[in-house]
Amino acid sequence: MTYTVYGAAGSGSVPVEAVLTLIGAPYEVIEAVTWEGDAERDKVAPVNPMRQVPALITPANSEGIRETITESAAILIWLAEQHPEAALAPEPGDPRRAQFLRWMSFIPASIYSMFWVRDVPSRLGGDDPAAHQVIQKRTAERIAECWGVMDRQIAPGRWLLGDEMTVLDLYVAVASRWTPGRARFAEVAPRMAEVVARVDRLPELQAFWAERFPFEG
Repeated sequence: MTYTVYGAAGSGSVPVEAVLTLIGAPYEVIEAVTWEGDAERDKVAPVNPMRQVPALITPANSEGIRETITESAAILIWLAEQHPEAALAPEPGDPRRAQFLRWMSFIPASIYSMFWVRDVPSRLGGDDPAAHQVIQKRTAERIAECWGVMDRQIAPGRWLLGDEMTVLDLYVAVASRWTPGRARFAEVAPRMAEVVARVDRLPELQAFWAERFPFEG
């Protein structure tokens, strides 16, 4: 019943690994630092033609079939549904469900997508260094703008959706460590900043954070 995660330290696989850690599910990681070049991306190609992480290989079902799931938000939602005992997602009919799905979709569509450009600016900027600088600046500004939009439209309690933690909290806690960084995140999303700091301090994840995404600040 072991999961396999294709991922890398500090990457989009980290919230997936964090969820598996919290629910106590056994898993192994195949390290693929895809932003370091084609050799690393090729490691993921057999399970994800997009050559991106994360990718999750599920345990074998009753017919011995292991399924592949890609896209971080889909993986997180699926894991929460497969392990309802962990209570990491509002169930259908829960008043929080609509906003949960809304923001779980917003992060990859509006924020995560920016890093496809940032990781390799030549994808859109060609060989022009000046264009690369513009791309880096404008994508950082766009990410900050989107965090601000989200912060103004949620009403967090102890966690982003109220009094119970969900995979959304883990997703934001990881993504907010990326560019433009937590200091900027705190400026544009002060209410969410309080929540992600709480996620950082979860006792159950201290050893995990130290290994997979060391962070100070």
